[in-house]
Amino acid sequence: MSKLAIADKFIDLSDYGRPFGRFLANQLKNTRFTPIHVTLLFGISGIIAIYFILSNHFIWAGFFIVLKSGIDAADGELARLKNTPSYVGRYLDSVFDIILNFMFFMTICFVSKATIWLSLLAFIGIQLQGTLYNYYYVILRNKSVGGDTTSKIFEYKTPKALPGESQKYVDILFTAYIIVYGVFDKIIHLLDSEAYKVKTFPNWFMTLLSLYGLGFQLLIIAIMLPFGWIEYIVPFFIGYTSLIFVLIGIRKSVIN
Repeated sequence: MSKLAIADKFIDLSDYGRPFGRFLANQLKNTRFTPIHVTLLFGISGIIAIYFILSNHFIWAGFFIVLKSGIDAADGELARLKNTPSYVGRYLDSVFDIILNFMFFMTICFVSKATIWLSLLAFIGIQLQGTLYNYYYVILRNKSVGGDTTSKIFEYKTPKALPGESQKYVDILFTAYIIVYGVFDKIIHLLDSEAYKVKTFPNWFMTLLSLYGLGFQLLIIAIMLPFGWIEYIVPFFIGYTSLIFVLIGIRKSVIN
């Protein structure tokens, strides 16, 4: 089951891990593995990547970063195969992502000559980039006929737990999500508060926007590491953040 109607599908440059994610989900669909187990697995892959960065084994670090993206695609696929949508899984996935992103940049800071302040700025930048991508993508999903609506455009209140999950854990993870993402969401909403009124986004625009998807961001890091460009990762993502204003400008001037 796709998150989007056929007419709204676009080439998502950040979603290169989807084929592996589907393969893994299909292997697990008749097992006791749940989407939550898969989410924990991509967290482990990210931690292994951090270990290899610290050990200066950058090829292996890049491999496990890319593997993390592939496994990350599998939890949602497995949830759809087993017909077990979950707010617990949705928020746990997002919280794990931001924790791993922070750890990646702090690890790069430790290994490279980047200062802690520039590394924090790069981390903030990558989160704003990803938030813009998610903001427009969730709007498209919610407006798409038959699209996935587990994610909401505006996350203001705790959702009601879906069948098979605990309201207590939904409450806890929603609170964690708001703590770590709330500021980024508010900044992006402030920069383009009218985006949700758009009827739809053209496929070409969504493909361009996918340059800010987490998978593509991690792919850039995974490529830069083995090429010996670790010193350039932090300044690159600081500069890459400026594209936010270009994308919002295109949305406001061309897509109404």
